[in-house]
Amino acid sequence: MAMRRGPRTARPAAPRGPRINQRIRVKQVRVIDDEGQMLGVMETADALAIASRKGLDLVEIAADQRPPVCRILDFGKYKYEQKKKERASKKKQHQVEVKEVRVRPKIAEHDIQVKVRRARKFLEDGDKVQIACLFRGREMAHKDIGIQVMKNVFSHLEDIAKVEREPHLEGRRMVMLVTRR
Repeated sequence: MAMRRGPRTARPAAPRGPRINQRIRVKQVRVIDDEGQMLGVMETADALAIASRKGLDLVEIAADQRPPVCRILDFGKYKYEQKKKERASKKKQHQVEVKEVRVRPKIAEHDIQVKVRRARKFLEDGDKVQIACLFRGREMAHKDIGIQVMKNVFSHLEDIAKVEREPHLEGRRMVMLVTRR
């Protein structure tokens, strides 16, 4: 006969973010008031009383310290400022993209200059550039011409770029990846 168990109770999910007010379970905390003054180490109940007297929250800032550091502040305002900082830091980040410049084995010199200008702009913006030489029909028999064209394009970019991946054939395309120095 199988043993019957009672209903499984799931553990409550740990709250994301700092603990506030009654969620702070330690006996003593180091307290900083709303003006940034250090009040020192005190009982959690006393710190909560000071915070409630001022109409503010007691927020655990550094939980890994012993005793934990708590600050008396307006939690709603604190969350808003944290979100604002996060958004600002995200805005400053640049996602590196791979931009492609396509050339052909029979490309004219002026057309190469146009492609080089575009590739130079991509590199200056912090992106990687994939130079792709496309072959059609009988052009596949002259892969050396494609390599020559790609090396010519790269020679114009040598001052600001370096080769990340040497030219190699992928079907009817020869691909070379360059990145900023």
